[in-house]
Amino acid sequence: MSILTSVTPTGTEEVRERVQRFQEATSRIRQEVGKVIVGQETVIESVLIALFVGGHCLLTGLPGTAKTLLVRTLARTLGLKFNRIQFTPDLMPSDITGTDIIEEDTASGHRSWTFVPGPIFSNVLLADEINRTPPKTQSALLEAMQELSCTVRGHSYRIEPPFFVLATQNPIELEGTYPLPEAQLDRFLFNAVLDYLPADDELKVVDLTTVNRTAEADVVTNGDEIRGFQELVRMTPIAESVARYAVELVRATRPNGNGDGPDFVKKYVNFGASVRAAQFLVLAGKARALMHGRFHVAYEDVRALAAPVLRHRVLLNFHAESDRLTTDDIVRRLLEWKTTPRE
Repeated sequence: MSILTSVTPTGTEEVRERVQRFQEATSRIRQEVGKVIVGQETVIESVLIALFVGGHCLLTGLPGTAKTLLVRTLARTLGLKFNRIQFTPDLMPSDITGTDIIEEDTASGHRSWTFVPGPIFSNVLLADEINRTPPKTQSALLEAMQELSCTVRGHSYRIEPPFFVLATQNPIELEGTYPLPEAQLDRFLFNAVLDYLPADDELKVVDLTTVNRTAEADVVTNGDEIRGFQELVRMTPIAESVARYAVELVRATRPNGNGDGPDFVKKYVNFGASVRAAQFLVLAGKARALMHGRFHVAYEDVRALAAPVLRHRVLLNFHAESDRLTTDDIVRRLLEWKTTPRE
């Protein structure tokens, strides 16, 4: 069985220690976030995977599902610089990237341009209600998300890693919103959905938030260690058969592929997922494997992450809308159709 990996050897003592520290840090981060956030374990895992991959995450949820609180708590636990932008219809690109201003030297009277950095220069950036601002302002994030830089008046400014965009959007309020462009959606590793909590968890939330004492999370790690974790994720090996399964799963979402896709995709899908989806599916599988105590990627990792990776990349047509099918329904059918070799 061929193994796809970028580093050898994988069994050294140093690597084992790094894997052990990764798992300890991940466990502690979850524990600290759990002091403030009740439930939502799947979403927390998705956000951490995106962080350790070096990607960005879109959080979709109804009002009051603790999207903003989750991001703020996570940033504190990670020991990273945190900034929040409240997206509104009148927000300008310069409000995100920063702008040049003219400053005058009081002694010489000489005037010069000075760059004032915007909130994008941070480690964790919360783009709150990102779909409430026009596409021109939304696109101010594109360069930063892909290139870790932003350009103002022809000058490029570097954003120091780790850089992590967490964007929230409300799926039910359509008036006054601007759907994210497909090019921007494709840059998000995950689209994680926050749903209502079970009754017992909701009771815990009430108990936590209706008293004088406020729960706070402690710092667990820092930016340098997180960059090391991101390197470790890319060192994790993946069998060629598992990587091929991920690629074939992504290719099956394309209705105009090689003709070997399922009939329901050809009927309900307008556009399938891009190559970036396969890259993110493999990288996310590596991070999930490490978080679950394995130094290799399994089929279960790929299948578990298919929905958050694909749900914002597969565009459905009017047949799906008339049959009241969502992208999650298509992904679920796809996983039933594309079984693993062992199954």
